[in-house]
Amino acid sequence: MTAETSSGTDADLRAGVIAVQGNVSEHAAAIKRAAFENGFSVIVEQIRQAGVVPNCDLLLLPGGESTTISRLLKREGIDAEIKQHVAAGKPILATCAGLIVSSSDAKDDRVTTLDILDVTVDRNAFGRQKDSFEAPLSIDGIDDPETPFPAVFIRAPLIDAIGDDVSVLAWWDENPVAVRQGPVLATSFHPELTPDDRLHRLAFFAEEIITDSPVHPETDV
Repeated sequence: MTAETSSGTDADLRAGVIAVQGNVSEHAAAIKRAAFENGFSVIVEQIRQAGVVPNCDLLLLPGGESTTISRLLKREGIDAEIKQHVAAGKPILATCAGLIVSSSDAKDDRVTTLDILDVTVDRNAFGRQKDSFEAPLSIDGIDDPETPFPAVFIRAPLIDAIGDDVSVLAWWDENPVAVRQGPVLATSFHPELTPDDRLHRLAFFAEEIITDSPVHPETDV
């Protein structure tokens, strides 16, 4: 486990990135930029074992191989801690394979989902590695909404069913690719593979997150 801070040693927030697989350092950098732009300092923890998540204000579940991620989360007992994090109203951002693992149904018995997001997904439905692409997205709630977000899709999952409590934030080719349910924001794409940190700001520092989450109980917005 390692920790990084965005400014000094006395951080306002503690963020955790599940470091089983995926672009951990890129997500950590995006979290620190997003925190700085919203007037916070943050320590970023890389999580590979149980006992760290309960101390985190913000949580990020990155991409990788969903079968491997779900297996290791269960084996290490991190899965139960993530569910408790969400139940406490603390924000989490799940990207690509993180979306699959967060879902209520991955339509694959090899993936044990966390069931923290009421969606059904198809793994790799947008194609394999060679079919990766970047697309300009309009995302509800994002800063500077007139400027499209450069979304990078790599072996992206398809959301093919959503529950009544799930809001769609972005669409691509008539498919939902960014959704939110309470403190959980999830994307089919990789927002960390761009210098644009607006998606991380939306996940962790949107007004409703700061107001409703126990993370910033005394913060004026």
